[in-house]
Amino acid sequence: MYSVLLAALIAAVAADFTVLKSPQYQIFQEGNWPVPGDRIPDVIGLSMGFSVEEDLSWPGLGAGNLFQCPRATVLVSVTGTSKLPLTENGISYPIENAVPYSVDSVVNSIHLLFSEEMPVVLQLAPIEERVYMVGKANTVFEDLPVTLRQLRSSLEQDNSILASLPVNSLYRNDETDRLFLSELQVLQDIPALLSRHKHLAKDNAPDIYSLELTGLEEIKKRYGEDSVKFKDATQILSDALQKFADDMYSIYGGNAIVDVVTVESFETPLVRKSRSILSSPSISNPGSPYNLAYEYNFNYSVVFNIILWLMIGLALAVIAISYNLWNMDPGYDSIIYRMTNQKIRMD
Repeated sequence: MYSVLLAALIAAVAADFTVLKSPQYQIFQEGNWPVPGDRIPDVIGLSMGFSVEEDLSWPGLGAGNLFQCPRATVLVSVTGTSKLPLTENGISYPIENAVPYSVDSVVNSIHLLFSEEMPVVLQLAPIEERVYMVGKANTVFEDLPVTLRQLRSSLEQDNSILASLPVNSLYRNDETDRLFLSELQVLQDIPALLSRHKHLAKDNAPDIYSLELTGLEEIKKRYGEDSVKFKDATQILSDALQKFADDMYSIYGGNAIVDVVTVESFETPLVRKSRSILSSPSISNPGSPYNLAYEYNFNYSVVFNIILWLMIGLALAVIAISYNLWNMDPGYDSIIYRMTNQKIRMD
C-alpha cells in the first residue's frame, strides 16, 4: 500500500519546467513553486504578454515590462527523464500533475492579433513526423528535414551534427540511436536556417517554436536508465539544448524566452468528472430564461483597459479646459474679446 502511494507520489513530481533564457525585463522568480501541468500553455501565453481565460495564481512569473514583450518563445518538450543536467543559470520549477499539453491557444492568440504580419509559427515532432508551419515559417524552414527519410539524409551530410559530437557510445547505424541523433540535427538546423532571415527577428509580430523530442525516451526503453548509452545521450542532449538556446537567444537579440519541459512520460491522470450548472445548454444559451450575462473572453481585459483609460483621459481633459476657461482674463487672454473691444472703440 505504502509502496504504491510512494510510486504515485514520485510519478506526480517526475517532471521539470526550466527557463533557460529570458529577457532582462521578463522576471521569473526563483523558488520551488510547482507549475500545474495543464497550465503550462497559460504560463507561455502570459510570458508573451497575452491574456488567458482563467486566472493563474502562480508566483513563479513576476510582472514584466508593460510596453515590451518577447519577440519569440521557444518551448522544447523532452520525454524520458525528469531532469536534464542543464546550466545553473536557468531557473527550474517542478511540474505538478504532468499531462499532455498543447500551445494551440497561444498560437490562436498570435493569429488573432498579428494575422496581417505573418509571424513565424513552428510546431514540430521529428520522430512522429508531425509538423505545423504557419506564416513566414514556410519560407524560413523550407529546407528543414521533417520526415524520417529527410532526417536520415541530413545525418549523412558533411555538416551534420555527427561531426561536432564528442566520442560516445551512440551508433548512427542503429535505428534507435539514429532517431535520437536526428532530433539533435533538427536543433542544429533550426537556428542555422533562421540566421539567414534575421530581419524576421526584428518585426513586431511574436514568433513561437514548439518542439517535442522523444528520442531519449526510446533509448531509455531499449537500453535502460542505467545504460552507458542513456547517460551519454542525456549529456549530449543537454549540451545541444544549451547551444540551441544560446543560438536562438542571440538571433533575437536577447529578446526571446527558451523553456524546456522534461518529463519521464506523459500519462493522462484519472480525474473525477463533475458537472457544472453553468455548462447546461439551457443556461449557456443566449435565450435562456435565467437572463445570465455572456461569458467573458480573453479580450475583455484589453477592451476594458482601453475604455477605462480613454474615459479617464477625456475626463481630465474636460476638467483642465473648464478650469482654464473659468480663470481666463477676457481682456488679455481671449482674442475674441480683444477684437470685440477694438470694435467698440471704433464705434
